[in-house]
Amino acid sequence: MVTEGYGLIRGVRNGLTVTLLASGIAAAEPVTVVALGDSLTAGYGLADQSQGFVPVLEAWLKAKGHDVVVQNAGVSGDTTAGGAARIDWTLTDDVDAVIVNLGGNDLLRGLPPGESRANMDKIAGAIAARGLPMLIVAMVAPPNYGADYKAAFDVIYPDIAAQYGADLTQPYFAPMTGGNPDPLAAMAFMQDDAIHPNAEGVAKLVAGHGPQIRALLDKARAK
Repeated sequence: MVTEGYGLIRGVRNGLTVTLLASGIAAAEPVTVVALGDSLTAGYGLADQSQGFVPVLEAWLKAKGHDVVVQNAGVSGDTTAGGAARIDWTLTDDVDAVIVNLGGNDLLRGLPPGESRANMDKIAGAIAARGLPMLIVAMVAPPNYGADYKAAFDVIYPDIAAQYGADLTQPYFAPMTGGNPDPLAAMAFMQDDAIHPNAEGVAKLVAGHGPQIRALLDKARAK
């Protein structure tokens, strides 16, 4: 009788476990975040790719207790046009949230702000159409392009974020300087090209942008 009773209890328990697993209660899937960007996302120039923004971010988030996968959709040299061209096939069915960090190469090439705005609109529109939470990394133009260019470019990111209900970060490199507007303050954290962050710079960027990315994960979990 004891053996039969144990078998009955075990059968009920196993059946309940199967039911919970099937319903998704026992083991939730990790949140999958895709980081859409250029060389800053791809990890250009770093001797060890594990020092890049995406792997460092994923490790940082996991250390904070998040069950997350961060996909690296960074393509070196990409402009907002490149991001717009590949956004549809980047948004696979497993994606739960998106970080958009594009526009630096638009600035390096002096592309018209109107083109950058149209491309960012297409990117954000595609993400919003999937009902995915998104975080847009702010980008600001240097003053050497002139006041009109800077004014037209700088408003793209807050405008697009407001239009599509996205979160907006501080400018990408801001965490490296502690808010110091002097570009020379960031040089110790840059590679020799003075464009891409070194490993120490990446760590500062992840720590600086991390809290907003954690909030993005919370939004994805709540959906």
